[in-house]
Amino acid sequence: MEPPNKAQGDLPIDPSAAHRGANNSRKCSKRVLRVIRGGGVGNSGNSAMAADSLEQLQRGAEVVETVVLELTEEEEKIFQRLLDVVCHFHLGTTLRVAGGWVRDKLLGEQPADIDIALDNKTGLEFCVILNEYNKLIGEKLEEPQVIQSNPDRSKHLETAKMSVCSKKEIDFVNLRSENYVESSRIPTMKNGTAEQDAYRRDLTINSLFYNINDNCVEDFTRRGIDDLKKGLIVTPLDPKATFLDDPLRVLRAIRFATRFNFTLCDELKEAASDEKVKLKLCCKISRERVGEEINHMMSGRRPVEAMSYICYLGLFYVAFAFPEKSNPPIFDNYDRHCVLHIEAAWNFAISVHNGVSHPLLDEQRQLYLYSALFFPLRKMFYLDRKSKKIEVTRYIVKESLKLPACLAKSVVGIHAASGKFAEFLLLFESNVASGTLKEELEDVYLDLPTDTLNRVCAGVILAEIKDFWRVALAISILSYYPEAENALSQQDRSKEKYMEVEHFITDLGLNEVWNWKPLLKGETIMAVMQRSGGPEIGEWKKRVFRWQLAHPKGTVDDCIDWMKQSQSKCRKLESSI
Repeated sequence: MEPPNKAQGDLPIDPSAAHRGANNSRKCSKRVLRVIRGGGVGNSGNSAMAADSLEQLQRGAEVVETVVLELTEEEEKIFQRLLDVVCHFHLGTTLRVAGGWVRDKLLGEQPADIDIALDNKTGLEFCVILNEYNKLIGEKLEEPQVIQSNPDRSKHLETAKMSVCSKKEIDFVNLRSENYVESSRIPTMKNGTAEQDAYRRDLTINSLFYNINDNCVEDFTRRGIDDLKKGLIVTPLDPKATFLDDPLRVLRAIRFATRFNFTLCDELKEAASDEKVKLKLCCKISRERVGEEINHMMSGRRPVEAMSYICYLGLFYVAFAFPEKSNPPIFDNYDRHCVLHIEAAWNFAISVHNGVSHPLLDEQRQLYLYSALFFPLRKMFYLDRKSKKIEVTRYIVKESLKLPACLAKSVVGIHAASGKFAEFLLLFESNVASGTLKEELEDVYLDLPTDTLNRVCAGVILAEIKDFWRVALAISILSYYPEAENALSQQDRSKEKYMEVEHFITDLGLNEVWNWKPLLKGETIMAVMQRSGGPEIGEWKKRVFRWQLAHPKGTVDDCIDWMKQSQSKCRKLESSI
């Protein structure tokens, strides 16, 4: 399968671009900053370039260009407070904002988090001193929150979190270097320099620092800024060695590439496809971490491109591990079929969305995309330890990705409901019932009028799938119509049918049919039937619901009369046989 293409006209944003979106509504100050490439600056303790910084520049670092950063009033206040602490206590600490904050600022986005890297203090030590300063100036003391290292969650070093200026919580951590061993993705950590800290990071675009003391951007890998400009995903060190050390970085590279519409560099793609790297990804990474990265991709800006990369790099069966034995057996093209299906579903949702809010791309997006991705696997099963048939899709979502069991159940439910919707579409277009619907509608007790069949059928499906009926309908329509000669005409036809059925359902007031109050309660049904219970009562509850769908203006008395008449009729038929 070919690697994903960039969306036409969606080019990497110039690092000097002004902030967009949420930041536009805030008061911001623009800072024109020097970019220090390589070598590094540090330990100046004030906002002017210190003598030892100049000495380091002479040893190899260079000022190569300027970039523009916009700081919000809150960020300005926070950074100044941290500088005041360093100055007041003569700490000699260089304060650096690390990683994602710098990347997002240079790409014109407003970061959610601020991580401060310290060169001569641990995070907790600095927070204690920050509290001393708060006490001196009469501000409220804040309780630092220590976050212990948690390698399973990619937290390799203890950090401290604390609110600054009684507002935003900031993470504080000391600069560090890493050393990996063969059998684990969990490195041995020790204090390091800013340059060592930059080179230990997963990607060059995540290795940049904003030096608060010297008001500059530091690019120790000498290519972080250039890769941002070119839209390239590159590792600071050799990609194969990087991935063998921590194979999760393969998935992170794909996630960032598709988040920003960047391109994986050739060396990175070759390393990601390496069989040893795939084996390490299987052996060294917990399924929870794999699932978390996949979920980030699926909820990101370009889920189709992310899945395309996973397929193209031969990672599909690594990311989405199948049970040992499945029926029917796995064949080589399942990955391609899955990606093609999610692509069709994404394009379909975009066409239906048409610039307005729609469940397929909003609150029900996660369920819709997972249902589409795994639709080609809907008929695959395996036997668990108790020889019980389990859907392969349920296994992948719940066990392989370690996502919530309720999501796995919902995806399987969508697949089942989409099959019923396919039968409904046949009835809707030709008035011919088939499959399970035919069995339900040919109930001798009901004798439904022909003009009510569509209404009854739709109501039964919606009552079962509830809020997710639009997802099931869309998935069904995508598989119901065979491929047209060109994708555009097929998409138009699918959209037209979806809108037609959706309007049919909503115009009849069925879109919340599962919340309808039953015309007859169980006690009434038992009284009419003169029974005290048993499975027949459950069957009659279903019949009463279908009668209620067929007779929207029917009353309780009307329904009871129908029950009595239908039972009398059936008894006469039975006695005549």
